[in-house]
Amino acid sequence: MRQTLLSVAPLLAGMFLLFLGNGALGTLLSLRMAMTGFPSFTAGMVMSAYFMGLVLGTFWGRHLISGVGHIRAFAAFAAIFSAATLAHPFLVAVAPWFALRFVEGLTMSGLFMCTESWLNERASNELRGRVLSLYMIAVYLAQGTGQFLLNLPDPTGFAIFVIASILISLAVVPVAVTRVPAPALPPASRLGFRQLYAISPMGISGAFVAGSILGGFYGLAPYFAHGVGLSIAETAQFMSAAIIGGLLLQWPMGKLSDHVDRRWVMIAMCAGVVIASLALVGATGRTSAGLLVLAMLFGGVAFTLYPLSIAHTNDQIDPADLVPASASLLIAYGFGAVLGPVGAAATMSLMGPAGLFAFITGVAMATAVFAFWRLRQRAAPAAEDKGAFRPVPRTTSVACEMDPRSETAEPTPDLAEAKP
Repeated sequence: MRQTLLSVAPLLAGMFLLFLGNGALGTLLSLRMAMTGFPSFTAGMVMSAYFMGLVLGTFWGRHLISGVGHIRAFAAFAAIFSAATLAHPFLVAVAPWFALRFVEGLTMSGLFMCTESWLNERASNELRGRVLSLYMIAVYLAQGTGQFLLNLPDPTGFAIFVIASILISLAVVPVAVTRVPAPALPPASRLGFRQLYAISPMGISGAFVAGSILGGFYGLAPYFAHGVGLSIAETAQFMSAAIIGGLLLQWPMGKLSDHVDRRWVMIAMCAGVVIASLALVGATGRTSAGLLVLAMLFGGVAFTLYPLSIAHTNDQIDPADLVPASASLLIAYGFGAVLGPVGAAATMSLMGPAGLFAFITGVAMATAVFAFWRLRQRAAPAAEDKGAFRPVPRTTSVACEMDPRSETAEPTPDLAEAKP
């Protein structure tokens, strides 16, 4: 384990720095659009561009990584991302910001693939689960911590963009100086949507809904916070509470789903989303502490939907099909994340800031109804046929190669024998 940690530490450090900057950037942009007076629908379109880039980047990034290698590709992706971050304060308009967010999503997808294929190569089969957990913790903690960069003094309006760019640029350093050999990128594979829906209707629907909810939240929650009168510091706390809540509740809810029909747990999570969202619809006038509790509850239940969808799908398929199935679920999540900010923004145009959580309430209620219907259509698998729950990142299918539930992972050489 010690050798594995030493091997992957530079990669985890690079991703931590990257998510410090990226976590602050997304919240900053949504908040700036609210403060500048961008209409909510315009803000939703701009924020959805990032998720468009993430989806398309899974196809484009492979070609660059395969052509130039992981270190060069990582450096190129990070440099483009850093430059796009610095360009925002110079081009404060809808079309440039839409294009920049698209580019940031595109390059972020490539950065995910570089890192995850490296982590997958370095972890032995026995330690893949632990490495995956460390990766999840690093991503969530960095993203949650990055929100507090918004509290730094910024009289010119440029400082936080510069700091985010610096952090993204510094993410290259631990990766560039690592002596661990670069791996081969796993081949791309996925199940067709029709085929996957026939296997697991609730799995692919749950992934799409998780994308809609979290895409809308990430894109427009800072816009909502500004609209209900939260300060910049309170907005940072609100976003951080939701992200940390998402990290804390995944394991207990996932382990519960190992012992009961996962669809009942998904229904419970949707009910939790509805309760938290309805409470947030009436957020005006609530204390800051009350909003933080609601944000943590919302994050805890909403962030659990995607890994539950993966686990439910895995119960219906052969372990060897987990990676291609996960690739399709990620694309379904990405499509949901593209549409979520747009649908939430349209609702906000009609209802004001509360429209964000009114939209999320409607989506969660519809999902719970669909899950109830699915309970009547198919019995749950026997307990002995179910795989153990494992939290997985919503990044690329390469991360799923580390999932111990998959039988596609090949044994790796002993790390002590790796040559610099």
